[in-house]
Amino acid sequence: MCGDPLLLKNQLCFPIYACAREIIKAYHEPLSKLDLTYTQYLVMMVLWEEREKSVRELGECLYLDSGTLTPLLKKLEAKGYIVRERCTEDERCVIVSLTTEGDALREKARAVPRCMAAKSPLTQEEAETLYKTLYKLLHVLHGES
Repeated sequence: MCGDPLLLKNQLCFPIYACAREIIKAYHEPLSKLDLTYTQYLVMMVLWEEREKSVRELGECLYLDSGTLTPLLKKLEAKGYIVRERCTEDERCVIVSLTTEGDALREKARAVPRCMAAKSPLTQEEAETLYKTLYKLLHVLHGES
């Protein structure tokens, strides 16, 4: 990137932004079969891995604030995939747990990563390099070491 820094073609942020939008759009079809939005899918993936998390921990994992998470969690709870309960030791803490239905959804979701991998033109090596580079940038921008 050289030349005028105010040209769109010279902005690193633009292809990242545009790519993110296109990737999320590509997730729409496979996730609609599960009745999940992309962000709901991210929450479910964390819970499939860890079974339960506090809202604060979910926010940290997904780089989301509670203002974004709360309505999303309410919708997942209404679908019967999660339950939210106040922590007995600290009333300010809300614990999010999978229900039996939420856990069962994991099997149906197994097709999603394969579907998305089939849409990618990247080799495994290119995907791994991009993954590492993006996380490096994310950690720096988020103020992590």
